[in-house]
Amino acid sequence: MSDQSASTPLSPHLQIWRWTVTLFCSITHRATGMAMYAGTILLTIWLAAAATGEAAFNTVQGIYTSPFGLIVLFGYTWALFFHLLNGIRHFVWDAGYGFSIPASRGSAWAVVGGSLALTVAVWSAVFMLGGN
Repeated sequence: MSDQSASTPLSPHLQIWRWTVTLFCSITHRATGMAMYAGTILLTIWLAAAATGEAAFNTVQGIYTSPFGLIVLFGYTWALFFHLLNGIRHFVWDAGYGFSIPASRGSAWAVVGGSLALTVAVWSAVFMLGGN
């Protein structure tokens, strides 16, 4: 083995990649998939507290409606919408469409913008309808 091959990385790493919206969507799709596992645990805790009784439910509800809890729930909502829209993007690719660079970038921006817009719309509706 030569000295050159020993110092050359075996695979590309984040320091060499140029950050693009498509790279962001690729990495974020994986992260939102993991975040949805955590959010599902939070949902399970909330449902278990509701089934346990009023005291347990009020405790969990108090945590979830605190400022920190609302930020977590907002992030969970965004993760759901991002993963949903990016999943649809992948289904379109599976059908053989959207592989050109302009189409790929455009669909990536649509996923980012759409997930943010849907999240804001849902939370606006929650607060306008009297949610905590």
